Amino acid sequence: MNAVLGTDERWQLVDRERAGLADLLEGLSPEEWETPTWCGDWRVRDVAAHLTVAARFTYKDVLAAFVRARGSFDRMIHDSAVREAESPVTEIVANLRGIVGSRRLAPTTSPREPLLDILVHGQDIALALGRGREMPPEAARDAADRVWTMRVPPRPWPLPKARLVATDIEWTRGDGAEIRGPVAALLLLLTGRPEAAREWCELAGVEGLR
Repeated sequence: MNAVLGTDERWQLVDRERAGLADLLEGLSPEEWETPTWCGDWRVRDVAAHLTVAARFTYKDVLAAFVRARGSFDRMIHDSAVREAESPVTEIVANLRGIVGSRRLAPTTSPREPLLDILVHGQDIALALGRGREMPPEAARDAADRVWTMRVPPRPWPLPKARLVATDIEWTRGDGAEIRGPVAALLLLLTGRPEAAREWCELAGVEGLR
């Protein structure tokens, strides 16, 4: 039986991940801030800025961004991150540290989305820089479950037509040919990042997806 995280546990994990990522970002060189990531056309600074938006924007800010994006949810997320990324990097780090302890949510989301966001985007940043970043298995399992069941906001990635089996924690979903691996790697696979999943395994020194 898969254990279910409570709301307080989720937020504690979010706080820990936000603080740890802020520590990583604080030591980056100017060149590293401009590094392309696994996340579309976003650089490290764009991904980092995106992670501060939901906890800082008011409903009025979100509505204004939605109007600027002409009603496109995806464009709103992209453009708001790029705009925020124009800030000095010291401000981006300060904004990330400043939301540690925040419980503010973006419209239509639950406390599961901030955990999913910080786990996956934290890997987008770390892997782009060639750095290993641990992902707590219980947190990755919770995020993987959220991706599997996501309807609102809409999931932008198709689910693999396979039976996914975690090798480091109890978690199994799907039907078809079996894919086995650490739950962190399965989460990256579920979020449309198969290359990142393989790289995460290499940097973690564990057997990859098979």
